[in-house]
Amino acid sequence: MSPDLSKESASVESMAKGTLKDENTLSELLEALKSKDETKRYSSFQVLLRLSEEQPDFLYPRWDFLSDMLDSDNAYWKLIAVRIIANLTRADTENKFEKIFNKYYNLLNDSVIVAGHITANSGKIARAKPKLEVEITNKLLNIDKTSQEHRDLIKAGAIESFGEYFEESKDKQKIIEFVKHQLNCESPKTRKKAKEFLKKWG
Repeated sequence: MSPDLSKESASVESMAKGTLKDENTLSELLEALKSKDETKRYSSFQVLLRLSEEQPDFLYPRWDFLSDMLDSDNAYWKLIAVRIIANLTRADTENKFEKIFNKYYNLLNDSVIVAGHITANSGKIARAKPKLEVEITNKLLNIDKTSQEHRDLIKAGAIESFGEYFEESKDKQKIIEFVKHQLNCESPKTRKKAKEFLKKWG
């Protein structure tokens, strides 16, 4: 039975479990990501996000569909793809993320919402893809070189991500220096994250 995505009270957990039993339902959920109905779009996103967190292997075969959403002019579609793809890197046996690495991180130049989710989700990618850790770190350390208008704000997500893999990082000193510089940045959120990070790691 197809999930009823029109109800805000729909259970994400039960729909996610139901989707695991039915490929057709998965196809419907993916198509609903592009629905003009906000409730339906949001509900499908929540179910697919849960699946990507708990069963990334199940959703991995639909990688290309999600990757194509990164090319959209719709910021919400890009946000969805950014978050789900980050979760799917744990199941990326074919190194598909490596092929879209530049496309993914070029979105640091996109809207603050999209860019903020990239910085905040980079930690899980670095953990899933340790061979990319240095490249990911460099992208985050060089936020000031992007065209992003809200650089200081999205650095909060970068600091969160650094905290997720700092112990394994090959660039600890560079990260510490970056975080120290944020103690005086314009974003209160980022200043707070910097203080918390340095209290734990500095």
